[in-house]
Amino acid sequence: METDHESVSVLMKERIHKTLKEIEETYHVKILFACESGSRGWGFASRDSDYDVRFIYVHKLDWYLTLDKKRDVIEKPIDDELDVSGWELSKALKLMRNSNPALIEWLHSPIVYFKDKVFFAQLEQLAAQFYSPLKSRYHYLSISKRNLHTDFKGEQVRLKKYFYILRATLALRWLELGKKMPPMAFSELVAATVNDKAVLDEINELLFFKSQANESQYGARRPAIDRLIAESIAKAELLQLSEPNYRHSHLLDDFLFQTVLQSSTSTA
Repeated sequence: METDHESVSVLMKERIHKTLKEIEETYHVKILFACESGSRGWGFASRDSDYDVRFIYVHKLDWYLTLDKKRDVIEKPIDDELDVSGWELSKALKLMRNSNPALIEWLHSPIVYFKDKVFFAQLEQLAAQFYSPLKSRYHYLSISKRNLHTDFKGEQVRLKKYFYILRATLALRWLELGKKMPPMAFSELVAATVNDKAVLDEINELLFFKSQANESQYGARRPAIDRLIAESIAKAELLQLSEPNYRHSHLLDDFLFQTVLQSSTSTA
């Protein structure tokens, strides 16, 4: 375990590590990075929240030297506690080239189950070069507007949905401040973007209630948060952000080649 975290028990850490090892042996791959991507990584888990484990992996060299396209995702059947899936490295790098927000969030997860430190340091550098504030804005604005339209029609709102839209709208405020890639951890977003006491009080109440509730729990609307959401969406609609200047794939090609080659050599 790279990062100890109170929301992940010792027994669950052991189960996750065992599952990742089984994946490597079953699919003949090497996992280079694995993290928590769900509500536990975000920092607002409920009592019955599952564990959303995401990972990046490589095959041996011969997997890449064939004409036919192969499956580039590994997914384990979901059970009541564990949801585990991963992307093959070339798929992950294609998504990075397009500044995929989900991949970027993985790299900022506060709960890391495993990482090859050299690989991860290089991946972080590439992510920074290919990061697009414009795509990030579009992603979080779409989430905010979609959730507002579908989940905020009545006087009661599912607590889980409040945090989904809050994460997205605070990420928009993060971008409005001229910051780079928004962090995954909800607490970091709040600390950097919210100074209204009424909003902070309501967020702290929601965090407490959600930690004691189950995933399907509903609660009353929060007027200060609702105002913040509406204001953040309105500002984000007008926010002008730039695309990155760098879009050359050769850096990613070189990284893929070197990583696969080193991985194949080390496991030969």
